[in-house]
Amino acid sequence: MRKIFVLGGDGFCGWPSALHLSNKGFDVTIIDNLSRRNIDNELGVMSLTPIATIQERIKAWEEISGKKIEFYNIDIAKEYTVFLDLILKKTPETIIHFAEQRAAPYSMKSSKHKRYTVDNNLNATNNVLCAIVDSGLDIHLVHLGTMGVYGYGTAGMKIPEGYLEVFMKTEDGKEVSSEILYPVNPGSIYHMTKTQDQLLFLYYNKNDKLKITDLHQGIVWGTHTAETKLDERLINRFDYDGDYGTVLNRFLMQAAIGYPLTVHGTGGQTRAFIHIQDSVKCIELAIKNPPKENEKVKIFNQATETHRVRDLANLISEMTGVEIQNVKNPRNEDAENELRVENKNFLELGLNPITLEKGLLKEVKEVAQKYTHRCNKEMIPCKSLWTSDTKTKVLI
Repeated sequence: MRKIFVLGGDGFCGWPSALHLSNKGFDVTIIDNLSRRNIDNELGVMSLTPIATIQERIKAWEEISGKKIEFYNIDIAKEYTVFLDLILKKTPETIIHFAEQRAAPYSMKSSKHKRYTVDNNLNATNNVLCAIVDSGLDIHLVHLGTMGVYGYGTAGMKIPEGYLEVFMKTEDGKEVSSEILYPVNPGSIYHMTKTQDQLLFLYYNKNDKLKITDLHQGIVWGTHTAETKLDERLINRFDYDGDYGTVLNRFLMQAAIGYPLTVHGTGGQTRAFIHIQDSVKCIELAIKNPPKENEKVKIFNQATETHRVRDLANLISEMTGVEIQNVKNPRNEDAENELRVENKNFLELGLNPITLEKGLLKEVKEVAQKYTHRCNKEMIPCKSLWTSDTKTKVLI
């Protein structure tokens, strides 16, 4: 049985991934410092769905599936020796790295939140890489990155999966070619940390021959996977607040409670999307198809479709009768953009994408309706700003 560490396995993507892999017969260990739960306390907002403690979640999974998942409360950004000792004790074959602060708005709330995001994300990633090197074990690292490293412009072409061939002229007039990482254009401190992750991966792959797969994921929507719907104690997070709620889930929650759909600016921003069930399948495919020895970092675009925000709002408004409300965009970005994404790698590995269908939208809306009593309407608007207006931000 292949042993797998899921770092950040209590989170929005980590928990359903841990269950999916356990269900597929992998020996799963979750490592998490429960920071996302602490951020709920900081922000004064809970997941719309009721989240059991990690201990209750794991106990429920064992009762239902007969399979065990171990849990260790470790802050990998700070507790390097503890983390390395666990690697040496458990000898995982794969480490899946979700253990980063994942919200762009949260990373832009203040200088405090910017510093936390950089400290946590970069230290966590570098510590994981160092620990793999120090362990001397042949470990495949699978990292959940983001499509946001590229910004949201396409230069008239599909964004390739990681690498771009460039041509240059030498001083004597000859033309030479080279393959480089596709140029990045991060739009937030969170996205900036993911661009730095790429460089760390490139270095450790080149210098220490580490096997690394970097998954550039689109915006996740949906609530259930095959495993999380088995018991309410296994249910996944449903974030709806302005800092952590993903746009499509936010719209569906707003529709469920009759709250106007808040479209930032013109709504002309095009985004890449993926359903949560496809997200966990992509993780499995990445594990089963590691880089070959001495192969460069594998980079997959983990997205299945792109949509303009206003088109999504119109679709849900037509479906539910809830009106659309255009509000000021807190982000520093173009009002309109095109986005085309190459995603052939996962398709060639057998992914059969779940596309945005009304049936699944209705499922998410029904989940939101079931838990409307847990919604704090004051937390719906996004209050984190991308500007440096000190009158509206606390800089500490």
